[in-house]
Parts: sequence; structure tokens; C-alpha cells
Amino acid sequence: MRVATLLCLATILAGAAAGAELATKKALTLEIARGMAAAGEEFARKNGWKVAIAIVDEGGYLIYFQRMDGAPLSAVDLANRKARTAAIFGRPSKAYNERIQQGETGVVAIPGVLPFEGGLPIVHEGQVLGAIGVSGVTSQQDGMVAQAGVDAFARMVGK
Repeated sequence: MRVATLLCLATILAGAAAGAELATKKALTLEIARGMAAAGEEFARKNGWKVAIAIVDEGGYLIYFQRMDGAPLSAVDLANRKARTAAIFGRPSKAYNERIQQGETGVVAIPGVLPFEGGLPIVHEGQVLGAIGVSGVTSQQDGMVAQAGVDAFARMVGK
């Protein structure tokens, strides 16, 4: 009886595997990343701000980076870390600052979290494709520049 059960199970599993399909995965392109950064830069220039802008994939790995002339050197690392936070955790980096302000100080112990505004996930059809991170001015202003980049993404993909 055991052998018959195992053979039956093996047949079922083989049939399920034969019909398995790979998922179709959307991904950010260099062209889209450049367009997002350009929109962020344009918004920053109109306001007289000098920032660094990082665009990362869903794993937090850099796709595109630019630092405007005169942007602080510290903005390089901070923009990347804000983007990575937003991509890996799928929420704005600002959300972690809000949790800290509500008394959840343990948030600072979460590896990879940078709890400052300026990192926004890039979401398409419910899937996080990556994130944009901005640094160089105040956290709120960084967030506004990042939002300009996300808005450009929405225009580029038609949503």
C-alpha cells in the first residue's frame, strides 16, 4: 500500500510540475531610471536645491545615480540608503521615522533601515520594482524631489 501511495503522489507531483510556468516579472530599465532622476533634478533645480538621486531595483541594488553640482557629499550615501530602505521594505523610508516618533525605538535596530524621508518605493501593478532615494536638503524637501521622480515614473508607464 505504501508503494502505491508513493507512486500516486509522484504522478500527481509530476503532473503539477509539467504544467508549472515561470512568472512574468516587470523590472525598471535604465531609461526609466534616468527619466525619474531627470524629473527629480528638474524639480530640485526649480526650487534651488542641490541633491543626490539614487534609483535602485527591488533588491536595493543601484540602477542609476546622480549628484547635482554642489550637493553635499553626505547625500551620496544617504540617497542610496533611503532608496534601499524603500525598495527592500516596500514602504517609504519616512514610515520608519514615524514609527520611532510613536515610541517604537526598536525600529533603529532593523538592519538596512534608514528612517528619514526621501526614499519612496516604485510600485507597478501592486509589485515593488525598486525605489528612489533623494538626499541633500531637508528630509521633507528630499521627499518632494523623490515624489517628482515617482510621478514621472507613473507618466512614463501610463498609470
